[in-house]
Amino acid sequence: MSLRHPLPWREPWPLVQALAAALGTAGLVWLDGDGSPQGRCSRLGLAPLEQRVCRGLPGQAGAEDPFAALAALAASGGHWMGWLGYEAGAWVEPAPHWHHSDMALLWAARHDPVLVLDHRTREQWLEGEDPARLAAFAALLDGLSNHIPADPPPVAIAAKAWHWHTRPEGFAEQVEQILSWIAAGDLFQANLTACCEHQLEGPADPLALYGRLRRTCAAPFGGLAIAGAAAAGEAVLSASPERFLRVDQAGLVETRPIKGTRPRHPSPEADADAAADLVCSPKDRAENVMIVDLLRNDLGRTCRPGSIQVPQLVGLESYRQVHHLTSVVQGQLRDGLTAIDLLRACWPGGSITGAPKIRACQRLHSLEPIARGPYCGSLFRLGSDGSFDSSILIRSLLLRGARLRAHAGCGIVADSDPAGEAEELSWKLQPLLEALA
Repeated sequence: MSLRHPLPWREPWPLVQALAAALGTAGLVWLDGDGSPQGRCSRLGLAPLEQRVCRGLPGQAGAEDPFAALAALAASGGHWMGWLGYEAGAWVEPAPHWHHSDMALLWAARHDPVLVLDHRTREQWLEGEDPARLAAFAALLDGLSNHIPADPPPVAIAAKAWHWHTRPEGFAEQVEQILSWIAAGDLFQANLTACCEHQLEGPADPLALYGRLRRTCAAPFGGLAIAGAAAAGEAVLSASPERFLRVDQAGLVETRPIKGTRPRHPSPEADADAAADLVCSPKDRAENVMIVDLLRNDLGRTCRPGSIQVPQLVGLESYRQVHHLTSVVQGQLRDGLTAIDLLRACWPGGSITGAPKIRACQRLHSLEPIARGPYCGSLFRLGSDGSFDSSILIRSLLLRGARLRAHAGCGIVADSDPAGEAEELSWKLQPLLEALA
């Protein structure tokens, strides 16, 4: 049975800094909300009791099905948080169209207790199952200093220091290739991505890097996961605005696909014009509706017939850096099925693949030179009560040793403009790179 211990409110960044200094960052997971309706609560786990790592594709030595591993974790109980990589799709659709990632396909950690922060009510509390650990953690918090640390230092990575695996002109050429496949009836839509990376001079501090990111790119489904044990040296830093799948204790399922993006402007008039242009764009609306149809079909594999609803279709949502078009699809999980059954049935997410999904994955593999890894995968939490929540890892940075990667992508449909998509890719990445400049 889960226990709850209320605590006085402390600001998240100083609190996390103090806890990390006391307990270390190995195994830290911070699912970091921004205080918006979708990002109302944050959850923080440190000093995990156990960790689980899966690597490799089907047929490779030592490879293990990450969905089977997640099902075992769910059955074992406890509160688990971590990431699942995009290439886990190889365990759903075994085929040659998956790159091998050098980062963990699944990394998850069990924390007890977990610190929960409600940004709206400014309440925080500990949730856990072990009374002794709960009391010890509460005592640790009582003894922490209230000193507010300085802002994290800049990393100072110049724009020219990033190495591009696909340069903007090459990205435009890839868009033209996708348009030819769409014209031939091979695809309806594909979410093409590109990647740049930088080799840092030495080992990085993921928490300091994330501090820079959250300061300028706060998002409702942001977060940080710093692996320990068999995946030490790997970390995911995210400023994602997109929920993938949520399942509550009663089996209610929700997904919130994003398709359609415009940058924000300091001028109120220009900003309103950008939002209006997005809402009225036939291209962006069509892109969004196509993914809603795909996700309705995906949810239908594990939800009760007739339960799937779309309470929000192509709604405008505005964040600090961008405007988005977001839809909401809901359903009721069938009796006897779990959140992990749902996750496998929907993986990878429709908004970051395309339609038809399998064909889109095949075509994207032929164009993208390296694995996406955790990018376009999920940060997730699996509650001890069977609840589940997860993001789509867009607007995210991947750290492995001293190598730092940034990815971004664009949804390509029949009336996409190659030069315009390359420009959109640039300003999607710009906030991430500027946060580290």
